[in-house]
Amino acid sequence: MELDAIYAKLTAIFHDVFDDESIVVKPELTADDVDEWDSLAHIRLVLAIEKKFGLKFSAAEVGRLKNVGEFVALIQSKAQ
Repeated sequence: MELDAIYAKLTAIFHDVFDDESIVVKPELTADDVDEWDSLAHIRLVLAIEKKFGLKFSAAEVGRLKNVGEFVALIQSKAQ
């Protein structure tokens, strides 16, 4: 899957989950960068990403992620 397509989908998901159109989704983005990104929002985010991309992630996979760039790499590896 194209990197641009993944980021476009993620941007829409982030804007929806956090109800904030100003969020710029980039590889180095982390939970610390988004005020509303707490544990509940994290679960909603992961579920929305799974649904949008038709993928499933384990708790261990999600727990290892450090930033959006690593999440994109995980999506790419599973979408093949």
